[in-house]
Amino acid sequence: MKNENYLPEVKAQYEHLPYPPCDPSDEHKRLQRTWTEDLPMMNHYCFGGRESFRKGFRVLVAGGGTGDATIFLAEQLRGTNAQIVHLDLSSASIAIAKERAAIRKLTSIRWVQDSILDIPSLDLGRFDYINCSGVLHHLADPDAGLQALKSVLKPDGAIALMVYGAIGRTGVYHMQELLRLSDRGCDEASRIAQAKEVLAALPPGNWYRRGADIYNDNDTDAGIFDSLLHSQDRAYTVPQLYEWLADRNGFHIEWSDVGRGRYPYSPELTLGLEARRVRARLPQMDERARHAMSELLMGDITRHTLYLTRGPEAKAAYGDAQYVPMYFHEPLDPRGLESMFAPKQGLTMLRHPHLGLTAAVDAGKYSGKILRHIDGKRSFAQIFNLVRNDPAVRPATPDDAALFADFKPVYELLNAIERILLRHASVPA
Repeated sequence: MKNENYLPEVKAQYEHLPYPPCDPSDEHKRLQRTWTEDLPMMNHYCFGGRESFRKGFRVLVAGGGTGDATIFLAEQLRGTNAQIVHLDLSSASIAIAKERAAIRKLTSIRWVQDSILDIPSLDLGRFDYINCSGVLHHLADPDAGLQALKSVLKPDGAIALMVYGAIGRTGVYHMQELLRLSDRGCDEASRIAQAKEVLAALPPGNWYRRGADIYNDNDTDAGIFDSLLHSQDRAYTVPQLYEWLADRNGFHIEWSDVGRGRYPYSPELTLGLEARRVRARLPQMDERARHAMSELLMGDITRHTLYLTRGPEAKAAYGDAQYVPMYFHEPLDPRGLESMFAPKQGLTMLRHPHLGLTAAVDAGKYSGKILRHIDGKRSFAQIFNLVRNDPAVRPATPDDAALFADFKPVYELLNAIERILLRHASVPA
């Protein structure tokens, strides 16, 4: 490391308790995925669906810890000429990440032990994509860390960012304050032991105990320390992130909650159907207000996960017949979807028990038939031709514009939960 451009307490924590905790031997059993680093997700949100990842694609994992994002990306990019730089403050964390890479025989990774704040002076070159998950909120000056990332981001590059959510972590901050009051003068081991005792003895009314189903980082010593005993920790609301990332730094934001996509930020989906008066007002509200409202409605966004790009054009555009729609993140039965979204009087109700989502959508005349032909290979142009050749549709012969308009409500719903993504037909699957 060139200098001590970091908080000593933070470095010491991750040397003693590498994070996220993992057993490198698990690489023999499974590949740990990270939500934002699935290449189809990155392509859809960051590169207009046109990135092949085969032209010297360069990745920086800034604050890569024990290597989840690094290993997942390197495995997906195996056999390409992509370059991955894994940077972290902790030698112990890097050692674990290196062991995981060695087990998988991944050779495209460059390892750098240093502070994010030193990136501008490290001569690493510029990057197409930067992952920075769970790091900036542990800096004394998070914006200084963001400026360091911006300094090595290509003009058309993208950043995947995760920072803590203030509203969802309300109970966490109650616990942090409680433990600060009780563990003054204790060493690390005693602080962890005391935290475990307190967690086991919380009264029913405690906010952390009430939110136990959304706080999932207290089953290991490293997780407990990182969540409840960290020396430097801050969190953000949606309006604060817009002010920081968009207004002050000029980024376009695409929200993507792990497992749920944009759904938690969309009051059209999170607000109960019974709230008719408020729902009627949603179209008149600006996007930021709707996103802030939905964060308050949900109350369980403990981590804000998002993509930062230079503008909305970085997202794959709906309405171009040369794009290929694909199902993603869970197995979907095209024939079942065809039946679910068949034409009917009134709205179609979609219930997703895992997400807790209930939504009403206009399925239109042709959505079911379009969904039936989505296979991740056919473009919209090819799918639409199949639909037009269907005997039940042939007399109408709707043009592409009519089919795109008819399918749009269903596409927007399935895309909001990231069960449909797009890539351009010029890019191989």
